Amino acid sequence: MKARKLQRVVIVGAGFAGLSAARALARSPVEVVLLDRNNYHTFLPLLYQVAAAKLEPELLAYPLHRFQRKLANVRFLMASVKRLDLVEQVVVTNNALIPYDFLILASGSTEKFSEIPGASTYAFPLKTLEQAISLRNHILNCFERAAHEPNASRRQQLLTFVIVGGGPTGVEFAGALVELICSTLLKDYPTLDFQQVRVVLLQAGSSLLPHLPKWLQTYTERKLRQLGVAVYLKTRVNLVTQEAVHLLDGGLIPTETVIWTAGVQGNLSDLMARLPTDSAGQVAVKPSLQVESYNNVYAIGDIAAVKLDGQKLPMLAPVAIQQGITAARNIARQIEGRSPLPFRYQNLGNLVIIGRHAAVAQLGKLTFAGFPAWVLWQVVHLVKLSGFRNRCLVLMNWIFCYLFREHGVSLVLPKEPMLTSALRPQLLLRLHGKTP
Repeated sequence: MKARKLQRVVIVGAGFAGLSAARALARSPVEVVLLDRNNYHTFLPLLYQVAAAKLEPELLAYPLHRFQRKLANVRFLMASVKRLDLVEQVVVTNNALIPYDFLILASGSTEKFSEIPGASTYAFPLKTLEQAISLRNHILNCFERAAHEPNASRRQQLLTFVIVGGGPTGVEFAGALVELICSTLLKDYPTLDFQQVRVVLLQAGSSLLPHLPKWLQTYTERKLRQLGVAVYLKTRVNLVTQEAVHLLDGGLIPTETVIWTAGVQGNLSDLMARLPTDSAGQVAVKPSLQVESYNNVYAIGDIAAVKLDGQKLPMLAPVAIQQGITAARNIARQIEGRSPLPFRYQNLGNLVIIGRHAAVAQLGKLTFAGFPAWVLWQVVHLVKLSGFRNRCLVLMNWIFCYLFREHGVSLVLPKEPMLTSALRPQLLLRLHGKTP
């Protein structure tokens, strides 16, 4: 008897949501095709440590082909999605036409500049490894230039670093940047007057970490101020230029370094315009995570607009991981002829590190701060990091930084030249007998 053909599930995006879905489908009778424009998965929660010269970028990258080896029914293809044909059920990429029976959209998020003039041009986002390396290069270059700058006001401008956004990424990067300055750079640039160095954190709201209880917000603000971070609450950015940040209240901060951590939005290109999206660029989905009007298409992770008790769920890794599992289980149920189940989110807690021996934690109704939260943050992030080699090397880096108060990756690296389109091989995958 002829074997029944396996149904194909195409997953767009190999972030936390996409990998979670692929793993959950590993034991299902389906063929999984995982697509991503990079051939590695990036561990985004530690990305700011690359920008702060604490970790090498490759320690946060896990090869997707190595991930594929462990799952017999998963095939990875490095490709950029150009268009979705939801009627013909085909994903059009830069080098292939890939038909599907089920589609999971998990393309993650990108920076949101909220239409602030100049922000997209002059601010540094922190969403990819390339951006983290670029920011690290820029920060170190500022110190190199300041060391030879005779003009005091110009030197002050070079040594002022403004972080826009008081969420977890903004808080964690502010603390890490101060540690870099006070440990490594203080010793590397003995001729500089470090009284001129300023790290400024701007938050539009009335508190830092607004998703956490009040006492943890207060603790975070106090610790950052003790580290030397200038924290400004209820402060909105009106304009970003190459030489300054202009505030809505008329204030001005001369600087050449603006780090943008003030928000993200769903990473859906214009080529996916047929999908129903909201103002945050997220796809409207049913409680089962299916896209409206397309029962074989799921949206998960940062691109999915999912509400719980009337509140939209945050764009966080734990949310994305749980949604990936739910989408995979619902596809398995559909194949078996059963109805999909609604997504149920289990909040596992929140952890934010501030600096040496300082962090905040919320685990259900339990909240605590200080050294225990700091230790827990280290353990959780080390365990969640992909790859045994990466865990070992990250742990060694952390131990080195802790014992010697030294960030060991303070290198200004040249940017890798991009290959011209003429040099890039254009491959065409012929799947199911279909061609462009």
